[in-house]
This record gives sequence, C-alpha cells and structure tokens, in this order.
Amino acid sequence: MTRQIVSVVGGKDAASFTTYDSTNPARTSEVVARVGLADAGTFAAACRTAKEAQREWARTPAPVRGRVIASIGRLVEANAESLAALVTEEIGKPYAEALGEVREIVDTCDFFLGEGRRLYGQTVPSEMPDKNLFTFRNPVGVAAVITAGNFPVAVPSWYLVPALLCGNAVVWKPAEYAAASAHAMYRLFAASGLPEGVLNVVFADGVQTFEGLDTALEEGTVQKVGFTGSSEVGRKIGELCGRHLQSPCLELGGKNPMVVMPDADLDLAVEGALFAGFGTAGQRCTSLGTVIVHESIHDAFVERFASAVEEAVVGDPAGEVLMGPLLDQKFADRFEEFIGWIADHHTVLGKVGKITTSEPHGGFTGEGGIYYHPTVVDGVTPEDRLFLEETFGPIVGVTTFATLDEAIELANLPGYGLSSSIYTTDPRHAFRFREGVSAGMVSVNNSTSGAEAHLPFGGNGKSGNGSRQSGMWVLDQFTRWQAMNWDHSGRLQKAQMDVADIVPDLEFRL
Repeated sequence: MTRQIVSVVGGKDAASFTTYDSTNPARTSEVVARVGLADAGTFAAACRTAKEAQREWARTPAPVRGRVIASIGRLVEANAESLAALVTEEIGKPYAEALGEVREIVDTCDFFLGEGRRLYGQTVPSEMPDKNLFTFRNPVGVAAVITAGNFPVAVPSWYLVPALLCGNAVVWKPAEYAAASAHAMYRLFAASGLPEGVLNVVFADGVQTFEGLDTALEEGTVQKVGFTGSSEVGRKIGELCGRHLQSPCLELGGKNPMVVMPDADLDLAVEGALFAGFGTAGQRCTSLGTVIVHESIHDAFVERFASAVEEAVVGDPAGEVLMGPLLDQKFADRFEEFIGWIADHHTVLGKVGKITTSEPHGGFTGEGGIYYHPTVVDGVTPEDRLFLEETFGPIVGVTTFATLDEAIELANLPGYGLSSSIYTTDPRHAFRFREGVSAGMVSVNNSTSGAEAHLPFGGNGKSGNGSRQSGMWVLDQFTRWQAMNWDHSGRLQKAQMDVADIVPDLEFRL
C-alpha cells in the first residue's frame, strides 16, 4: 500500500493543497509515497508555532537537551536498516551508501550529545576592579531548514541536531522527491520526546516555500535559515535573508577538482576518482567534477580510469553496485543538457546517455529505471561549460597541467570552493595545494567525497557563503554570543575612562 504522508506542525497533521507522488527511480512505476504538499500559509504558520514552542524548549537545561539528542541517536541506530532501505527505495542510492548515510546521523548525535554540557561561555578579566565580564551562547530562536534529497537524512541531521541541542525550534522543508525518507526521520526525532512544535516538517514546493519563508522573515518568526541545494537557489535565499539583515547557512553546489601529480599512486587515484565521480550516480555536492592530471601521466591514468568505469557495476541499488539510477526524472532531464555540452574537441571514453536494451552497460539494460552510463570526457578546456559549471550526475571531465601552480589555478578557475583532492606522495605538494586551493575541504590521497561528523563541512564562492556545518563550528550558526558585565563596586565605572594608569619610564636606557 502506498504511503500517505503530510506535513506535521505542532505535532498535528497539516492541511495539503495538492499532492506529489514520490516514485522509486529504479522502478519508476512504483509510487513510494503520496505526499500532501502544503502552501506558503502553512509554512508561515509552522514558523509561528515553532516560535511559541521554542521559548519553553530554550528553558530546558542544555544537558537535558543533550540527552534528547542521545535518544535520537539510539533510535536511529535501532532503525538503521529500515531507514536505509527506505532511502534506497526512494532515491535509488545504493544500500551500502544509504546505510553509511544513516550512520552519519548516529555519529552526529554521538558528537553533539556531549555538547549539551559544553556550550561554554567565558569569564573575562575586566580592566576595572570589582567588575566581572562574561560571555554566553544563546539560541537564535527559530531555524528554517531547507534540504536537498540526494542525502535525505544525513545532511538534514547536520542542521537539526545542533539547532535543537542549542535550544532552537526548527521548521524543516525536505525535498519532495525524498519525502518518505524525511517523514520517517521526523518520526524518529519525534519519538525521542521532543515537545510538540519544537520540530515541524513541512512538505511544499519551491515557490510556496520561498513565499512562506518571505512571510516568516517579515513577521520575525525565523531567525536563521539553513539551505542545502543549488547555487542558483542559494543566491535567492541569500538575497531574501539579506533584506532582513540575516546571514543564512548556505551549503551549495560544487565543481570539485582532483589533482593527480606525477608521483601519485595511479591505482589509488583511479579508485578515488571512480568513487568520487560515480558514487550516488555523481549526484553529491562533493562529487568529482574534473580530474586535473599531470601531462606526463595523462595517458596512463586515462587508460586505467576508462577501464575501471567500463567494469564498474551499475544496477539495482539494493544490490552491490557502484551506482544506481538518478534521483528523479527532473535530474535526468537536466543531465541530458549536461551531456549535450560534449563537443567535437572532446574524447568520450565509453558510452553516453541513458542505459537501455540497445545501449546496455555490462549487460545491464536499466529497464524500468532512470539509469545513465557513467561518462568520462577527456580533453576538456578551461573555456568549456563542462569544466566551468556543476554537472550534477555521472559525468567526469579530464584535463592536464604542467606545473602545480597551473593545477591550482585550474582547480580554482570555476569559482566553486567546496571540496578538492590531490594525489601525491610528496608532502610539499600536499601543503602547497592546501594553501592555494579555494575549497573549504581538502583531501590528500582520498576522494573529494567523504565527510566526517566532527570536521567542518562547507564551501566558499559559488559553493557557499563561508558558513560551516558539522563539528563544534556549526554551533556558531545556531547560537549568538551575548556579553554581560557585572559591576559590584557600588559606583559607576566608565570603560576606557576610569581605568588605573601605571606610568612607565620609557626614556630609561641601560
């Protein structure tokens, strides 16, 4: 029986004004969930509900909130296989990857459960006697969190867990095409004992969400916006927040480079490029965009890479495969545009386009699903759209360089700055690359994909506004510093004026 799901606001099902069918991209005839979509008014109302609930939640002692986070982690852990299977069913992510994604929620909870006892402020010495200075972390209020569906449960946890721990209430708008996974995750969070209204989930399309967010910001019911998605939409979110003097947490797209030095372990580099380029069918913000390989080893690398791609297993994501289908038909339509950027001066290694009976991949025909060939395009140039723009899907470009400085320049040229990678056995190359690349994350002898829950995650340039998720760094997104001074001298002491002055003899010489 098809799941029927709707938004939940204040612990109660909310009204819908239209429906959306979330289908299985491996078998598009299967409807995973019929999703009731809310309108802008429901989104704005959810933010009002969250504002009311947040006041009491903020009064809950932070260590107690930490225990709630611990409960969420245990609930997710106990339901890991079921949640991962649902992710695989709904978005076509290979089960092993989906299980790893669910594990990331647990890791995030394990990290933050202790932060409830470590939301430290400071005591600071005053320049005047009988006066004490303090700093405190306060919750921002209500966070509106809008997430993509390629990581339907892990990435939302990067927002939800720290936001809730810090004493905020949340209105979460997941991607429609991953609504069943999001609803299941919401239910696990709700089972932890969160008070009604502290976490609300609203299913809506982009237009209604933007309109509802505009209303909420105007009403003052949202104090922080978290957004994971495309750079194009991120700009619009940033502009909207800027009009209300807010700084959103933006985690956007990437054109992530992998530099392969002449001293690299080529087999290891090929393995990294294969996973980074085609894991999750190339639909990660951290997916490999372009391999920038030294001209002296270009032919050897390309030969091995092409062979690895040809041998890679594509198929039913419930099995042991490198990649399954694309997430949804809208991404397939967009991917068709990307492969249309392949030009005469490019060399295509292997097949291009949809996997079909007439164009199978290793005997796999892709029947009934949204499956595409993993594609490698050699000979891309800095002028190509394939080099400059994010290509969300299973396509990787290859170009060459002569010097490390040239490689760094090529890595930075597209203007994104999320993830990057270098393969080398020389630490001088690794640190020179780290120093010069614009990316917020650098891997050495590892792929461009693969974040750990206790490191900062985020990008610069077209990849984000410098905000960071994960680890202790994300606390600055969901708290605001408050300074306090307490003068117990019994008299007015004026800073910078009533300060003891000890006069030195600066003319003294030995």
